[in-house]
Amino acid sequence: MIDISKKSRLFILSLLLLVNLSACAIAQNVRLTDVYKEKQTSADAMYYYSMGILLKLNGRTDEAIAAVEKAIAADPASPYLVMELISLSSEKGDFKRALALGEKELQRSADNVDLRLIMGGLYLNMREYKKAIIEYEKAIELDQKNLIAYLYLAIIYAAENNYESAESNFKKMLKLDPENVTGLYYYGKLLGDMERHADAESMYRKVLSLRPHFEPAVYDLASLYEKQGRSDKAIALYREYYEGNPTRLNMKMRVAELLAREKKYDEAITEYQEFLQMDPENREARLRLGILFYDLRKFNNAADEFSRILERNNADDRVRFLLASTYEENGEKKRALEEYGKITVKSELFATAQIHSAMLLSKEGKTDEAISLINDAIKINKEQISLYLYLSSLYEETKNTPAAEKTLLEAIRLFPNNPDARYSLGVIYEKTGRFEESIKEMEMILRQDPEHADALNFIGYSYADRGIKLEEAEKMIMKALQIKPDNGYIIDSLGWVHFKQNKLDSALVHLKRALEILPDDHNVIEHLGDVYAKMGKKQKAREMYERALKLVPDNASLKNKLSELREDKTPK
Repeated sequence: MIDISKKSRLFILSLLLLVNLSACAIAQNVRLTDVYKEKQTSADAMYYYSMGILLKLNGRTDEAIAAVEKAIAADPASPYLVMELISLSSEKGDFKRALALGEKELQRSADNVDLRLIMGGLYLNMREYKKAIIEYEKAIELDQKNLIAYLYLAIIYAAENNYESAESNFKKMLKLDPENVTGLYYYGKLLGDMERHADAESMYRKVLSLRPHFEPAVYDLASLYEKQGRSDKAIALYREYYEGNPTRLNMKMRVAELLAREKKYDEAITEYQEFLQMDPENREARLRLGILFYDLRKFNNAADEFSRILERNNADDRVRFLLASTYEENGEKKRALEEYGKITVKSELFATAQIHSAMLLSKEGKTDEAISLINDAIKINKEQISLYLYLSSLYEETKNTPAAEKTLLEAIRLFPNNPDARYSLGVIYEKTGRFEESIKEMEMILRQDPEHADALNFIGYSYADRGIKLEEAEKMIMKALQIKPDNGYIIDSLGWVHFKQNKLDSALVHLKRALEILPDDHNVIEHLGDVYAKMGKKQKAREMYERALKLVPDNASLKNKLSELREDKTPK
Protein backbone atom coordinates (compact mmCIF):
# COMPACT_ATOMS: atom_id res chain seq x y z
CA MET A 1 0.00 0.00 0.00
CA ILE A 2 1.13 3.55 -0.68
CA ASP A 3 2.60 5.14 2.42
CA ILE A 4 0.42 8.20 3.10
CA SER A 5 1.51 10.49 5.93
CA LYS A 6 -0.94 11.81 8.54
CA LYS A 7 -0.70 15.28 7.00
CA SER A 8 -1.52 13.86 3.57
CA ARG A 9 -4.47 11.87 4.91
CA LEU A 10 -5.89 15.05 6.39
CA PHE A 11 -5.29 16.73 3.03
CA ILE A 12 -7.35 14.06 1.29
CA LEU A 13 -10.06 14.16 3.95
CA SER A 14 -10.38 17.93 3.67
CA LEU A 15 -10.93 17.53 -0.06
CA LEU A 16 -13.68 14.98 0.46
CA LEU A 17 -15.43 17.24 2.94
CA LEU A 18 -15.07 20.39 0.85
CA VAL A 19 -15.95 19.47 -2.71
CA ASN A 20 -18.43 16.71 -1.84
CA LEU A 21 -17.38 14.58 -4.79
CA SER A 22 -17.15 11.22 -3.08
CA ALA A 23 -18.67 8.07 -4.51
CA CYS A 24 -21.93 8.83 -2.71
CA ALA A 25 -22.21 12.34 -4.09
CA ILE A 26 -21.49 11.31 -7.68
CA ALA A 27 -24.17 8.65 -7.59
CA GLN A 28 -26.63 11.02 -5.95
CA ASN A 29 -26.26 13.44 -8.86
CA VAL A 30 -27.53 10.81 -11.25
CA ARG A 31 -31.30 11.16 -11.60
CA LEU A 32 -33.58 8.67 -13.25
CA THR A 33 -35.17 11.37 -15.42
CA ASP A 34 -31.71 12.02 -16.96
CA VAL A 35 -30.88 8.35 -17.30
CA TYR A 36 -33.90 7.43 -19.37
CA LYS A 37 -34.01 10.31 -21.81
CA GLU A 38 -33.26 7.90 -24.67
CA LYS A 39 -34.84 4.79 -23.21
CA GLN A 40 -38.28 3.90 -22.04
CA THR A 41 -38.26 2.47 -18.52
CA SER A 42 -40.84 0.52 -16.60
CA ALA A 43 -43.29 2.25 -14.31
CA ASP A 44 -42.26 -0.12 -11.49
CA ALA A 45 -38.61 0.92 -11.72
CA MET A 46 -39.58 4.58 -11.69
CA TYR A 47 -41.92 4.05 -8.72
CA TYR A 48 -39.44 2.13 -6.55
CA TYR A 49 -36.60 4.47 -7.43
CA SER A 50 -38.70 7.49 -6.47
CA MET A 51 -39.67 5.80 -3.21
CA GLY A 52 -36.01 5.06 -2.50
CA ILE A 53 -35.07 8.72 -2.98
CA LEU A 54 -37.82 9.89 -0.63
CA LEU A 55 -36.84 7.34 2.00
CA LYS A 56 -33.19 8.37 1.74
CA LEU A 57 -34.08 12.02 2.18
CA ASN A 58 -35.92 11.06 5.37
CA GLY A 59 -32.87 9.21 6.70
CA ARG A 60 -34.41 5.77 6.29
CA THR A 61 -31.42 4.23 4.52
CA ASP A 62 -32.25 0.53 4.97
CA GLU A 63 -35.75 1.03 3.51
CA ALA A 64 -34.28 3.13 0.69
CA ILE A 65 -31.89 0.28 -0.17
CA ALA A 66 -34.79 -2.19 -0.27
CA ALA A 67 -36.74 0.12 -2.59
CA VAL A 68 -33.82 0.58 -5.01
CA GLU A 69 -33.23 -3.17 -5.03
CA LYS A 70 -36.85 -3.56 -6.19
CA ALA A 71 -36.22 -0.92 -8.87
CA ILE A 72 -33.21 -2.94 -10.08
CA ALA A 73 -35.31 -6.09 -10.14
CA ALA A 74 -37.76 -4.23 -12.38
CA ASP A 75 -34.97 -2.91 -14.64
CA PRO A 76 -31.84 -5.07 -14.19
CA ALA A 77 -30.13 -3.51 -17.23
CA SER A 78 -29.81 -0.04 -15.66
CA PRO A 79 -26.27 0.74 -14.50
CA TYR A 80 -27.53 3.97 -12.93
CA LEU A 81 -29.84 2.18 -10.52
CA VAL A 82 -26.87 0.07 -9.47
CA MET A 83 -24.88 3.25 -8.92
CA GLU A 84 -27.67 4.55 -6.68
CA LEU A 85 -27.50 1.30 -4.70
CA ILE A 86 -23.72 1.69 -4.41
CA SER A 87 -24.30 5.19 -3.07
CA LEU A 88 -26.78 3.99 -0.47
CA SER A 89 -24.51 1.12 0.59
CA SER A 90 -21.64 3.57 1.01
CA GLU A 91 -23.86 5.92 3.00
CA LYS A 92 -24.69 3.03 5.31
CA GLY A 93 -20.99 2.23 5.69
CA ASP A 94 -21.22 -1.09 3.85
CA PHE A 95 -18.21 -0.42 1.63
CA LYS A 96 -17.57 -4.12 1.03
CA ARG A 97 -20.96 -4.51 -0.65
CA ALA A 98 -20.58 -1.22 -2.51
CA LEU A 99 -17.27 -2.37 -3.98
CA ALA A 100 -18.67 -5.78 -4.92
CA LEU A 101 -21.60 -4.13 -6.69
CA GLY A 102 -19.30 -1.73 -8.51
CA GLU A 103 -16.82 -4.38 -9.61
CA LYS A 104 -19.64 -6.55 -10.94
CA GLU A 105 -21.20 -3.63 -12.79
CA LEU A 106 -17.85 -2.74 -14.40
CA GLN A 107 -17.85 -6.12 -16.11
CA ARG A 108 -20.78 -4.97 -18.25
CA SER A 109 -20.28 -1.17 -18.09
CA ALA A 110 -16.51 -0.79 -18.38
CA ASP A 111 -16.85 2.48 -20.30
CA ASN A 112 -19.16 4.16 -17.81
CA VAL A 113 -17.24 7.23 -16.64
CA ASP A 114 -19.54 7.94 -13.70
CA LEU A 115 -19.10 4.39 -12.47
CA ARG A 116 -15.30 4.73 -12.73
CA LEU A 117 -15.49 7.89 -10.63
CA ILE A 118 -17.64 6.14 -8.07
CA MET A 119 -15.18 3.26 -7.83
CA GLY A 120 -12.28 5.70 -7.52
CA GLY A 121 -14.11 7.45 -4.72
CA LEU A 122 -14.78 4.18 -2.93
CA TYR A 123 -11.16 3.08 -3.16
CA LEU A 124 -10.05 6.50 -1.99
CA ASN A 125 -12.36 6.37 1.03
CA MET A 126 -11.00 2.90 1.82
CA ARG A 127 -7.37 4.11 1.51
CA GLU A 128 -6.70 1.82 -1.48
CA TYR A 129 -4.88 4.56 -3.33
CA LYS A 130 -3.31 2.54 -6.13
CA LYS A 131 -6.70 1.20 -7.18
CA ALA A 132 -8.17 4.68 -6.95
CA ILE A 133 -5.48 5.99 -9.29
CA ILE A 134 -6.28 3.25 -11.82
CA GLU A 135 -9.98 4.17 -11.80
CA TYR A 136 -9.38 7.92 -12.18
CA GLU A 137 -6.88 7.38 -14.99
CA LYS A 138 -9.38 5.11 -16.76
CA ALA A 139 -12.04 7.81 -16.35
CA ILE A 140 -9.69 10.30 -18.04
CA GLU A 141 -9.08 7.87 -20.90
CA LEU A 142 -12.84 7.76 -21.41
CA ASP A 143 -13.34 11.49 -20.87
CA GLN A 144 -10.29 13.70 -21.21
CA LYS A 145 -12.23 16.71 -19.92
CA ASN A 146 -13.27 15.11 -16.64
CA LEU A 147 -12.34 17.64 -13.97
CA ILE A 148 -13.16 15.35 -11.04
CA ALA A 149 -10.70 12.68 -12.14
CA TYR A 150 -7.88 15.21 -12.60
CA LEU A 151 -8.61 16.71 -9.21
CA TYR A 152 -8.53 13.43 -7.33
CA LEU A 153 -5.44 12.21 -9.15
CA ALA A 154 -3.66 15.42 -8.21
CA ILE A 155 -4.68 15.04 -4.57
CA ILE A 156 -3.48 11.43 -4.36
CA TYR A 157 -0.15 12.24 -6.01
CA ALA A 158 0.29 15.19 -3.64
CA ALA A 159 -0.32 12.85 -0.72
CA GLU A 160 2.43 10.57 -2.06
CA ASN A 161 4.75 13.60 -2.30
CA ASN A 162 4.82 13.03 -6.06
CA TYR A 163 4.58 16.76 -6.61
CA GLU A 164 5.45 16.65 -10.30
CA SER A 165 2.51 14.36 -11.17
CA ALA A 166 0.21 16.27 -8.82
CA GLU A 167 1.08 19.60 -10.42
CA SER A 168 0.68 18.14 -13.90
CA ASN A 169 -2.88 17.04 -13.13
CA PHE A 170 -3.79 20.37 -11.54
CA LYS A 171 -2.51 22.16 -14.64
CA LYS A 172 -4.53 19.90 -16.94
CA MET A 173 -7.64 20.52 -14.87
CA LEU A 174 -7.15 24.28 -14.81
CA LYS A 175 -6.41 24.42 -18.52
CA LEU A 176 -9.89 22.99 -19.03
CA ASP A 177 -11.44 25.29 -16.44
CA PRO A 178 -9.10 28.17 -15.49
CA GLU A 179 -11.52 29.57 -12.93
CA ASN A 180 -12.31 26.33 -11.13
CA VAL A 181 -12.16 27.46 -7.50
CA THR A 182 -11.68 23.98 -6.08
CA GLY A 183 -8.77 23.22 -8.41
CA LEU A 184 -7.14 26.58 -7.76
CA TYR A 185 -7.53 26.18 -4.01
CA TYR A 186 -5.96 22.73 -3.84
CA TYR A 187 -3.25 23.70 -6.27
CA GLY A 188 -2.46 26.50 -3.81
CA LYS A 189 -2.21 23.96 -0.99
CA LEU A 190 0.16 21.88 -3.09
CA LEU A 191 2.35 24.90 -3.84
CA GLY A 192 2.44 25.70 -0.13
CA ASP A 193 3.60 22.16 0.65
CA MET A 194 6.28 22.58 -2.01
CA GLU A 195 7.48 25.73 -0.18
CA ARG A 196 6.66 27.82 -3.25
CA HIS A 197 5.09 30.45 -1.04
CA ALA A 198 4.81 33.26 -3.57
CA ASP A 199 3.05 30.95 -6.06
CA ALA A 200 0.76 29.62 -3.32
CA GLU A 201 -0.12 33.15 -2.25
CA SER A 202 -0.92 34.08 -5.85
CA MET A 203 -3.15 31.02 -6.21
CA TYR A 204 -5.07 31.75 -2.99
CA ARG A 205 -5.48 35.38 -4.05
CA LYS A 206 -6.97 34.21 -7.34
CA VAL A 207 -9.41 31.98 -5.46
CA LEU A 208 -10.50 34.92 -3.31
CA SER A 209 -10.87 37.18 -6.33
CA LEU A 210 -13.28 34.65 -7.83
CA ARG A 211 -15.02 33.81 -4.58
CA PRO A 212 -14.33 36.44 -1.87
CA HIS A 213 -16.22 34.48 0.78
CA PHE A 214 -14.31 31.22 0.31
CA GLU A 215 -13.27 30.81 3.93
CA PRO A 216 -10.83 27.87 3.61
CA ALA A 217 -8.67 29.97 1.30
CA VAL A 218 -8.67 32.81 3.84
CA TYR A 219 -7.49 30.47 6.57
CA ASP A 220 -4.83 28.83 4.41
CA LEU A 221 -3.48 32.10 3.08
CA ALA A 222 -3.36 33.52 6.60
CA SER A 223 -1.59 30.36 7.79
CA LEU A 224 0.90 30.80 4.97
CA TYR A 225 1.60 34.32 6.20
CA GLU A 226 1.99 33.07 9.77
CA LYS A 227 4.42 30.39 8.61
CA GLN A 228 6.50 33.11 6.98
CA GLY A 229 6.43 35.22 10.15
CA ARG A 230 4.14 37.78 8.54
CA SER A 231 1.54 37.92 11.29
CA ASP A 232 0.61 41.49 10.35
CA LYS A 233 -0.49 40.26 6.90
CA ALA A 234 -2.47 37.41 8.46
CA ILE A 235 -4.20 39.80 10.87
CA ALA A 236 -5.03 42.20 8.05
CA LEU A 237 -6.48 39.35 5.98
CA TYR A 238 -8.64 38.07 8.82
CA ARG A 239 -9.88 41.61 9.52
CA GLU A 240 -10.64 42.23 5.85
CA TYR A 241 -12.67 39.02 5.66
CA TYR A 242 -14.46 39.73 8.92
CA GLU A 243 -15.46 43.25 7.82
CA GLY A 244 -17.12 41.75 4.77
CA ASN A 245 -18.62 38.88 6.77
CA PRO A 246 -19.45 40.23 10.24
CA THR A 247 -21.17 37.00 11.26
CA ARG A 248 -17.85 35.12 11.00
CA LEU A 249 -16.73 35.84 14.53
CA ASN A 250 -14.19 33.04 14.33
CA MET A 251 -12.04 35.41 12.27
CA LYS A 252 -12.12 37.99 15.05
CA MET A 253 -11.15 35.27 17.50
CA ARG A 254 -8.17 34.39 15.34
CA VAL A 255 -7.08 38.03 15.23
CA ALA A 256 -7.14 38.15 19.03
CA GLU A 257 -5.04 34.97 19.25
CA LEU A 258 -2.43 36.33 16.86
CA LEU A 259 -2.24 39.65 18.67
CA ALA A 260 -1.71 37.82 21.97
CA ARG A 261 1.02 35.70 20.35
CA GLU A 262 2.67 38.87 19.10
CA LYS A 263 2.52 40.21 22.69
CA LYS A 264 0.18 43.02 21.65
CA TYR A 265 -1.82 42.30 24.74
CA ASP A 266 -3.95 45.45 24.93
CA GLU A 267 -5.09 45.00 21.32
CA ALA A 268 -5.79 41.31 21.94
CA ILE A 269 -7.90 42.13 25.00
CA THR A 270 -9.86 44.70 22.98
CA GLU A 271 -10.56 42.13 20.24
CA TYR A 272 -11.79 39.55 22.76
CA GLN A 273 -13.97 42.10 24.51
CA GLU A 274 -15.52 43.28 21.23
CA PHE A 275 -16.11 39.64 20.30
CA LEU A 276 -17.89 39.02 23.60
CA GLN A 277 -20.10 42.08 23.13
CA MET A 278 -21.46 40.36 20.02
CA ASP A 279 -21.47 36.84 21.47
CA PRO A 280 -21.49 37.17 25.27
CA GLU A 281 -22.12 33.45 25.85
CA ASN A 282 -19.14 32.24 23.85
CA ARG A 283 -17.23 30.07 26.30
CA GLU A 284 -14.06 29.73 24.25
CA ALA A 285 -13.56 33.47 23.77
CA ARG A 286 -14.23 34.23 27.43
CA LEU A 287 -11.96 31.39 28.52
CA ARG A 288 -9.09 32.64 26.36
CA LEU A 289 -9.59 36.18 27.61
CA GLY A 290 -9.52 34.91 31.19
CA ILE A 291 -6.32 32.95 30.56
CA LEU A 292 -4.75 36.03 28.94
CA PHE A 293 -5.61 38.10 32.02
CA TYR A 294 -4.19 35.32 34.21
CA ASP A 295 -0.92 35.23 32.25
CA LEU A 296 -0.69 39.01 32.58
CA ARG A 297 -1.26 38.58 36.35
CA LYS A 298 -4.44 40.63 36.17
CA PHE A 299 -6.06 38.20 38.54
CA ASN A 300 -9.20 40.18 39.36
CA ASN A 301 -10.04 40.44 35.65
CA ALA A 302 -9.28 36.77 35.12
CA ALA A 303 -11.53 35.79 38.04
CA ASP A 304 -14.37 37.87 36.58
CA GLU A 305 -14.14 36.05 33.24
CA PHE A 306 -13.94 32.58 34.76
CA SER A 307 -16.84 33.37 37.11
CA ARG A 308 -18.98 34.48 34.16
CA ILE A 309 -18.43 31.10 32.49
CA LEU A 310 -19.35 29.25 35.69
CA GLU A 311 -22.55 31.26 36.01
CA ARG A 312 -23.66 29.63 32.78
CA ASN A 313 -22.18 26.18 33.43
CA ASN A 314 -21.56 25.43 37.09
CA ALA A 315 -20.19 21.96 36.24
CA ASP A 316 -17.23 23.17 34.17
CA ASP A 317 -14.40 21.72 36.28
CA ARG A 318 -11.64 23.03 34.06
CA VAL A 319 -12.79 26.62 34.44
CA ARG A 320 -13.39 26.15 38.15
CA PHE A 321 -9.83 24.92 38.52
CA LEU A 322 -8.60 28.01 36.69
CA LEU A 323 -10.69 30.20 38.97
CA ALA A 324 -9.26 28.47 42.05
CA SER A 325 -5.72 28.88 40.68
CA THR A 326 -6.42 32.57 40.08
CA TYR A 327 -7.50 33.05 43.69
CA GLU A 328 -4.44 31.09 44.86
CA GLU A 329 -2.07 33.27 42.82
CA ASN A 330 -3.88 36.38 44.07
CA GLY A 331 -3.33 35.35 47.69
CA GLU A 332 -7.04 34.69 48.31
CA LYS A 333 -6.46 31.34 50.02
CA LYS A 334 -9.93 30.92 51.47
CA ARG A 335 -11.65 31.44 48.14
CA ALA A 336 -9.10 29.19 46.43
CA LEU A 337 -9.79 26.37 48.91
CA GLU A 338 -13.51 26.81 48.39
CA GLU A 339 -13.23 26.50 44.60
CA TYR A 340 -10.77 23.61 44.68
CA GLY A 341 -13.18 21.83 46.99
CA LYS A 342 -15.92 22.02 44.35
CA ILE A 343 -13.96 20.04 41.76
CA THR A 344 -15.93 16.83 41.29
CA VAL A 345 -14.50 13.41 42.09
CA LYS A 346 -14.99 12.24 38.50
CA SER A 347 -12.97 15.13 37.12
CA GLU A 348 -9.45 14.47 35.84
CA LEU A 349 -8.47 17.53 37.86
CA PHE A 350 -9.73 16.13 41.17
CA ALA A 351 -6.36 14.88 42.44
CA THR A 352 -4.54 18.04 41.38
CA ALA A 353 -7.18 20.19 43.08
CA GLN A 354 -6.84 18.22 46.31
CA ILE A 355 -3.06 18.55 46.23
CA HIS A 356 -3.31 22.31 45.68
CA SER A 357 -5.66 22.55 48.66
CA ALA A 358 -3.29 20.54 50.82
CA MET A 359 -0.37 22.73 49.74
CA LEU A 360 -2.28 25.83 50.81
CA LEU A 361 -3.02 24.28 54.19
CA SER A 362 0.59 23.14 54.62
CA LYS A 363 1.90 26.65 53.86
CA GLU A 364 -0.27 27.94 56.69
CA GLY A 365 1.27 25.38 59.05
CA LYS A 366 -1.81 23.17 58.97
CA THR A 367 0.06 20.06 57.85
CA ASP A 368 -2.16 17.70 59.84
CA GLU A 369 -5.22 19.09 58.06
CA ALA A 370 -3.42 18.69 54.74
CA ILE A 371 -2.65 15.05 55.54
CA SER A 372 -6.25 14.43 56.54
CA LEU A 373 -7.47 16.05 53.32
CA ILE A 374 -5.29 13.85 51.09
CA ASN A 375 -6.20 10.71 53.03
CA ASP A 376 -9.89 11.52 52.53
CA ALA A 377 -9.25 12.11 48.83
CA ILE A 378 -7.57 8.69 48.53
CA LYS A 379 -10.57 7.04 50.18
CA ILE A 380 -12.79 8.61 47.53
CA ASN A 381 -10.46 8.05 44.57
CA LYS A 382 -7.75 5.40 44.88
CA GLU A 383 -6.78 5.64 41.19
CA GLN A 384 -4.52 8.70 41.36
CA ILE A 385 -0.91 7.95 42.19
CA SER A 386 -0.18 11.67 42.59
CA LEU A 387 -2.23 11.64 45.81
CA TYR A 388 -0.03 8.92 47.32
CA LEU A 389 3.16 10.66 46.26
CA TYR A 390 2.11 13.96 47.78
CA LEU A 391 0.86 12.28 50.96
CA SER A 392 4.22 10.60 51.42
CA SER A 393 5.95 13.98 51.06
CA LEU A 394 3.68 15.44 53.72
CA TYR A 395 4.58 12.58 56.07
CA GLU A 396 8.27 13.24 55.40
CA GLU A 397 7.68 16.91 56.17
CA THR A 398 6.38 15.92 59.60
CA LYS A 399 9.32 13.47 60.07
CA ASN A 400 6.89 10.54 60.01
CA THR A 401 9.11 8.34 57.85
CA PRO A 402 7.29 5.04 58.62
CA ALA A 403 4.00 6.54 57.37
CA ALA A 404 5.69 7.90 54.26
CA GLU A 405 7.23 4.50 53.56
CA LYS A 406 3.90 2.71 54.14
CA THR A 407 2.14 5.11 51.75
CA LEU A 408 4.68 4.50 49.01
CA LEU A 409 4.54 0.72 49.43
CA GLU A 410 0.77 0.91 49.00
CA ALA A 411 1.24 3.03 45.87
CA ILE A 412 3.68 0.45 44.47
CA ARG A 413 1.16 -2.31 45.16
CA LEU A 414 -1.57 -0.42 43.32
CA PHE A 415 0.63 0.96 40.53
CA PRO A 416 3.42 -1.63 40.06
CA ASN A 417 4.47 -0.26 36.65
CA ASN A 418 4.73 3.36 37.75
CA PRO A 419 8.33 4.24 38.66
CA ASP A 420 7.60 7.40 40.66
CA ALA A 421 6.57 5.74 43.92
CA ARG A 422 9.46 3.28 43.75
CA TYR A 423 11.91 6.13 43.14
CA SER A 424 10.56 8.08 46.12
CA LEU A 425 10.82 4.96 48.26
CA GLY A 426 14.45 4.50 47.19
CA VAL A 427 15.16 8.08 48.23
CA ILE A 428 13.65 7.42 51.67
CA TYR A 429 15.76 4.27 52.05
CA GLU A 430 18.88 6.28 51.17
CA LYS A 431 18.02 9.02 53.68
CA THR A 432 17.48 6.48 56.44
CA GLY A 433 20.78 4.70 55.81
CA ARG A 434 19.39 1.68 53.95
CA PHE A 435 21.77 1.96 51.02
CA GLU A 436 21.37 -1.57 49.63
CA GLU A 437 17.59 -1.32 49.72
CA SER A 438 17.67 2.04 47.93
CA ILE A 439 19.83 0.60 45.14
CA LYS A 440 17.49 -2.39 44.78
CA GLU A 441 14.53 -0.07 44.23
CA MET A 442 16.41 1.83 41.53
CA GLU A 443 17.47 -1.42 39.87
CA MET A 444 13.81 -2.48 39.83
CA ILE A 445 12.97 0.72 38.00
CA LEU A 446 15.74 0.08 35.46
CA ARG A 447 14.43 -3.43 34.80
CA GLN A 448 11.15 -1.85 33.76
CA ASP A 449 12.72 1.13 32.01
CA PRO A 450 16.47 0.95 31.23
CA GLU A 451 16.30 4.58 30.05
CA HIS A 452 15.10 5.99 33.37
CA ALA A 453 17.63 8.82 33.70
CA ASP A 454 16.90 9.66 37.34
CA ALA A 455 17.36 6.07 38.51
CA LEU A 456 20.62 5.82 36.55
CA ASN A 457 21.82 9.05 38.09
CA PHE A 458 20.75 7.99 41.60
CA ILE A 459 22.81 4.80 41.46
CA GLY A 460 25.76 6.49 39.77
CA TYR A 461 25.87 9.35 42.26
CA SER A 462 25.38 7.00 45.23
CA TYR A 463 28.36 4.92 44.13
CA ALA A 464 30.47 8.03 43.48
CA ASP A 465 29.58 9.58 46.83
CA ARG A 466 30.80 6.43 48.55
CA GLY A 467 33.85 6.12 46.33
CA ILE A 468 32.85 2.66 45.08
CA LYS A 469 32.33 1.16 41.62
CA LEU A 470 33.47 4.43 40.10
CA GLU A 471 33.80 3.10 36.57
CA GLU A 472 30.27 1.69 36.66
CA ALA A 473 29.05 4.92 38.25
CA GLU A 474 30.56 6.99 35.45
CA LYS A 475 28.93 4.83 32.76
CA MET A 476 25.51 5.10 34.39
CA ILE A 477 25.78 8.87 34.81
CA MET A 478 26.98 9.29 31.22
CA LYS A 479 23.98 7.28 30.01
CA ALA A 480 21.65 9.42 32.12
CA LEU A 481 23.24 12.54 30.65
CA GLN A 482 22.62 11.31 27.11
CA ILE A 483 18.92 11.06 27.99
CA LYS A 484 18.78 14.42 29.82
CA PRO A 485 21.75 16.42 28.51
CA ASP A 486 20.81 19.68 30.23
CA ASN A 487 19.92 18.32 33.64
CA GLY A 488 21.98 20.20 36.22
CA TYR A 489 21.81 17.43 38.83
CA ILE A 490 23.15 14.81 36.43
CA ILE A 491 25.92 17.17 35.29
CA ASP A 492 26.80 17.67 38.98
CA SER A 493 26.96 13.88 39.39
CA LEU A 494 29.37 13.59 36.48
CA GLY A 495 31.56 16.27 38.00
CA TRP A 496 31.42 14.49 41.33
CA VAL A 497 32.40 11.08 39.96
CA HIS A 498 35.32 12.72 38.13
CA PHE A 499 36.32 14.36 41.40
CA LYS A 500 36.34 10.95 43.05
CA GLN A 501 38.45 9.63 40.15
CA ASN A 502 40.85 12.54 40.68
CA LYS A 503 40.02 13.98 37.24
CA LEU A 504 39.96 17.45 38.71
CA ASP A 505 40.04 19.54 35.53
CA SER A 506 37.09 17.64 34.08
CA ALA A 507 35.28 17.78 37.42
CA LEU A 508 35.74 21.55 37.50
CA VAL A 509 34.32 21.99 34.00
CA HIS A 510 31.20 19.93 34.71
CA LEU A 511 30.54 21.44 38.14
CA LYS A 512 30.83 24.96 36.77
CA ARG A 513 28.26 24.08 34.13
CA ALA A 514 26.00 22.54 36.77
CA LEU A 515 26.28 25.75 38.80
CA GLU A 516 25.17 27.81 35.79
CA ILE A 517 22.01 25.71 35.65
CA LEU A 518 21.51 25.44 39.43
CA PRO A 519 23.02 28.65 40.85
CA ASP A 520 21.31 28.27 44.24
CA ASP A 521 21.92 24.57 44.88
CA HIS A 522 24.14 24.29 47.94
CA ASN A 523 25.31 20.77 47.06
CA VAL A 524 26.66 21.87 43.67
CA ILE A 525 28.37 24.85 45.30
CA GLU A 526 29.91 22.63 48.00
CA HIS A 527 31.13 20.14 45.39
CA LEU A 528 32.80 22.97 43.50
CA GLY A 529 34.42 24.09 46.74
CA ASP A 530 35.75 20.55 47.28
CA VAL A 531 37.32 20.55 43.82
CA TYR A 532 39.00 23.91 44.44
CA ALA A 533 40.24 22.69 47.84
CA LYS A 534 41.74 19.53 46.33
CA MET A 535 43.35 21.61 43.57
CA GLY A 536 44.92 23.75 46.28
CA LYS A 537 42.89 26.85 45.37
CA LYS A 538 41.91 27.54 48.95
CA GLN A 539 40.57 31.07 48.49
CA LYS A 540 38.24 29.85 45.76
CA ALA A 541 37.21 26.92 47.95
CA ARG A 542 36.51 29.28 50.87
CA GLU A 543 34.31 31.49 48.65
CA MET A 544 32.28 28.47 47.55
CA TYR A 545 31.83 27.12 51.08
CA GLU A 546 30.76 30.52 52.39
CA ARG A 547 28.29 30.90 49.52
CA ALA A 548 26.83 27.47 50.23
CA LEU A 549 26.63 28.18 53.98
CA LYS A 550 24.44 31.22 53.34
CA LEU A 551 21.92 28.84 51.76
CA VAL A 552 22.11 26.22 54.56
CA PRO A 553 23.40 28.05 57.70
CA ASP A 554 23.16 24.97 59.93
CA ASN A 555 25.18 22.65 57.67
CA ALA A 556 27.85 21.09 59.90
CA SER A 557 29.89 19.69 57.01
CA LEU A 558 30.34 23.13 55.47
CA LYS A 559 31.29 24.65 58.81
CA ASN A 560 33.94 21.98 59.34
CA LYS A 561 35.40 22.50 55.87
CA LEU A 562 35.60 26.25 56.40
CA SER A 563 37.19 25.74 59.80
CA GLU A 564 39.86 23.46 58.29
CA LEU A 565 40.64 26.06 55.62
CA ARG A 566 41.00 28.81 58.24
CA GLU A 567 43.36 26.66 60.31
CA ASP A 568 45.51 26.00 57.24
CA LYS A 569 47.69 29.13 57.04
CA THR A 570 49.29 28.17 53.73
CA PRO A 571 48.42 31.03 51.35
CA LYS A 572 46.85 29.96 48.08
